[in-house]
Amino acid sequence: MRIAHLITRMIVGGAQENTLFNCVDLQREYGDDVLLITGPSLGPEGDLLGRTDEESGIEIAMIDSLRRSINPLRDSQAFFQMRKLISEFNPDVVHTHSAKAGILGRAAAWNLGVPAIVHTVHGAPFHEYQSYITRKLFQSAERWAANRCHHVISVADAMTQRMVNANVAKEEKFSTIYSGMDVDPFLTSGSFRSRIRADLGISDEHVVIGKIARLFHLKGHEDVIRSAKRVVSKYPNVRFLFVGDGLLREQLDRQIKDLGLEPYFCFTGLVDPSEVPKFIAAMDILAHASYREGLARALPQALISGVPAISYDIDGAREVVLDEITGLLVPAGDIERLSDAIEKLVADASYRQVLGAEGRRRFADRFRHQVMTREIRSLYVKLLES
Repeated sequence: MRIAHLITRMIVGGAQENTLFNCVDLQREYGDDVLLITGPSLGPEGDLLGRTDEESGIEIAMIDSLRRSINPLRDSQAFFQMRKLISEFNPDVVHTHSAKAGILGRAAAWNLGVPAIVHTVHGAPFHEYQSYITRKLFQSAERWAANRCHHVISVADAMTQRMVNANVAKEEKFSTIYSGMDVDPFLTSGSFRSRIRADLGISDEHVVIGKIARLFHLKGHEDVIRSAKRVVSKYPNVRFLFVGDGLLREQLDRQIKDLGLEPYFCFTGLVDPSEVPKFIAAMDILAHASYREGLARALPQALISGVPAISYDIDGAREVVLDEITGLLVPAGDIERLSDAIEKLVADASYRQVLGAEGRRRFADRFRHQVMTREIRSLYVKLLES
């Protein structure tokens, strides 16, 4: 096949890792011709294409005008450049990701009559934390774009339900395909535990609560810091490890300092995805307090590593964080319940081991990127045959 993938930017993030694995697998495992069309990776999150060699052999087309923010002039330029690139590549399949590239890319591919057009919902662009007008605008745009593709992939069942509830498209237009990853480094990550903890200044007696996410709005770092105030008063042997970087770094530093929690927190800064398993190995618990997320990769990554997860009960989290089975679910924004959950796992090492082991057993094979690509490619074939 000839397959064009379109995504707004290739920053260090879950949707981007998913897309890159898919592109590489299609070319290496199936011999497909793949074109990756993207905009510049601006901002503190880092450039995935500049931090990994996994994209070797993938043809990449950069559209400078393709940016995340809405700008009618730039967006129209991006649309026509997309249309030109798609026309020249003449693909059998156009597969779009993210809101901006998803809307413009589907419109361009539909206009050209591409045989199969697929979009992946990594996280709905509309949510309850937006203004009413903004939310309705994004819902209308997604509804319009859904009529210009043949199928939509959701990374979690919860994403399908959110889109259906917003009348974006009927349920039969969706399929759930979990976002794949290289699971083997997480299965063997324990071998790095002692060295990484030593490098971070963490001793054997410390219980480490980790969080892996961009330091960005609605990711919930502030909530974890607030819960830490109570947790450290009862368990002074805890340490909190934030993996990632972003525009809220200074704000979070100030919050930690104001609460007198500086000795208990460590920031890694921007981390290459290949290094994430090592930092998870340093953790005893993963705390994921994001307010909106399709299905955060950090959750299955931790569980595959044998680390139990605490998560706000939002979107697709409950599909992997099975309450009292692989981790603990907490109502979003409930700092007391979040603190209770952290304390419960801090106090019981054997319980942590039971939850983590069950997470590894259930999800190690389910989240392999080869499984994801096989399911996506089977969908391509089905659409082309129909």
